[in-house]
Amino acid sequence: MIIPISLLTTSLKLLLIPAYYSTDFEVHRNWLAITHSLPIKKWYFENTSEWTLDYPPLFAWFEYLLSFPAQLFDKNMLVVENLNYDSKQTILFQRLSVIFMDVVYIYGVHRCCKVVSKGWKTNVVLPILLLVNCGLIFVDHIHFQYNGFMYGILLISISYMWTENYLKSAFFFCVLLNLKHIYLYAAPVYFIYLLKNYCLQNRTVLYALKNVQCWTNTLKLGTIVLGIFSITFFPFYDHLPQVLSRLFPLKRGLCHAYWAPNFWAIYNVADKAAFIIASKLGFVLSETKASMTGGLVQEYSHTFLPNITPMISLMISFIAMVPCLFKLWKMKSSSDFVRCIVLCSLTSFAFGYHVHEKAILMSVIPLTLLSIIRYFDARIFLLLSTVGHYSLFPLLFPTNLILVKTLIFLLYSLYAFHSLTKVYTLKICKYSLPLLNIPESLYLLGLSLIYFYENFIHNLLGLGEKLPFLPLMMISVYCSIGVMYCWFRYYIYFLQTPIVQTKLKSK
Repeated sequence: MIIPISLLTTSLKLLLIPAYYSTDFEVHRNWLAITHSLPIKKWYFENTSEWTLDYPPLFAWFEYLLSFPAQLFDKNMLVVENLNYDSKQTILFQRLSVIFMDVVYIYGVHRCCKVVSKGWKTNVVLPILLLVNCGLIFVDHIHFQYNGFMYGILLISISYMWTENYLKSAFFFCVLLNLKHIYLYAAPVYFIYLLKNYCLQNRTVLYALKNVQCWTNTLKLGTIVLGIFSITFFPFYDHLPQVLSRLFPLKRGLCHAYWAPNFWAIYNVADKAAFIIASKLGFVLSETKASMTGGLVQEYSHTFLPNITPMISLMISFIAMVPCLFKLWKMKSSSDFVRCIVLCSLTSFAFGYHVHEKAILMSVIPLTLLSIIRYFDARIFLLLSTVGHYSLFPLLFPTNLILVKTLIFLLYSLYAFHSLTKVYTLKICKYSLPLLNIPESLYLLGLSLIYFYENFIHNLLGLGEKLPFLPLMMISVYCSIGVMYCWFRYYIYFLQTPIVQTKLKSK
């Protein structure tokens, strides 16, 4: 089924070539121009455009390679000074480049389907859920980015880990980190799992210190990790501080312009509500000049609750990861390795600093693999994918996209519920959605109320000009409740999972 599904999905992507694209389109066009026109030593210093190069060097090399076929379409797109250049040839090339690179994602799906027990679930359900992921269609093929091929590399890495091919898994994950550093979210999981199962060979530290094979394995793994990072960063050795400052900017504020649906969205609203209540009670408080709902990327201070710095956010994220990492240390099941990736990615999404809403896919895509393995995985997948994909709607804000994004979202969500109901053939309650309980069902149905308010009621009430960002805030906060619920329930589920010393292998 992978080939016909891929062809059908590619047809849809081709139809979306003329669709709206975001400022990320100009970001990547500018990076094509920078890497093609300038010497390496200037790549991370160039600032003619506000969209400076801020991905790791391996992605810069990827843009450099793309720039050569780009010349065949329109050489003017490779001129650094041509800001906001979007000729028809440029649009066609960049759209086609994303579609072409999805071959890596298709291969990653193929590999993951091979390592799970054969049957209808892996021949039909899993390929459709992965290949037709509506979040990737929204983000890559309308909004415009290159996430698909990087998630393909993640799936390839997971597939090798699933079959105990540890070095190949580590190799692909290191490549992934050097393409986009957001995958650091999953790095602690790889570190713990590889240390325990490959370096220590699932033995004690004392045993490993006396065992030659353990030392050999550690040396092999270290060589791969250090080798890939050295090769990637060596051309930039004389200005590494500049590269790192671009990769980890700390002046962008706690939240993105459109709040990601995480804990900080709830925190911001709680701060605003506390300020209003305190003011009504007669307390004199000075409100920050930087508005939380002004749609701008900036730093601002909370008025009532404590301010959150990057270090505080990092500490909270790390502390929240520790219990699941400790549990993973005791486990050997590859499916639990994937569960821990989901949890650590979701933890970073929930408590990270300046998180983008698109990062929810880092949890949704690995969780898709698990949705056909256990009922509870499927239950959380249905909740998280529905909420996470809906939270991406504001990225596609033009009114002519309302029908397109709604249909794609509904078709994917309906298939997910239908197919997983067939897989597990059970229903918690006759009054609820399949595999969900009544409160969870009511919550998901509540998304329809948010949808109608955003697209119809808000403007009918004449609030479009007075409170233009109110619908965005409602979507973010409402979806953040669902995301945090999924994080908490899945965390408890993982910690309560019995320690199973088995692995899923390809048949």
